[in-house]
Amino acid sequence: MRKNTAKIKNETKAKEYRRKLSIRKKVVGSAEAPRLCVTKTNKHLRVQVIDDVKSATLFSVQTYGKAKAADHANAEGAKKVGAAIAATLKKNNLTKAVFDRSGKQYTGVIKTLADSIRENGIQI
Repeated sequence: MRKNTAKIKNETKAKEYRRKLSIRKKVVGSAEAPRLCVTKTNKHLRVQVIDDVKSATLFSVQTYGKAKAADHANAEGAKKVGAAIAATLKKNNLTKAVFDRSGKQYTGVIKTLADSIRENGIQI
């Protein structure tokens, strides 16, 4: 459900939410090119591969839990997570994907993650 951006008191969070809504209007994942939804916090990084047509998460890779690929959400961890995502996509015979940065700015860890996925042979 869409939040009223006037109710979000933190200016940074309000900008992020506005960016997230504008991105999700344009980015749609399918069976041929699933959506890579990135969630980043200060400690962790999670990437879910989602087929929006079926409304199903195909798989996910993160820096915690069972599908752990790295220890931290820094640039080195983003490279490892990106390589793990690319390997799993190749194993599932997928070569294309669409990148959903969830309103985060395309710098630092998010950019490193996208570059790592591209370097490992997935077209974003």
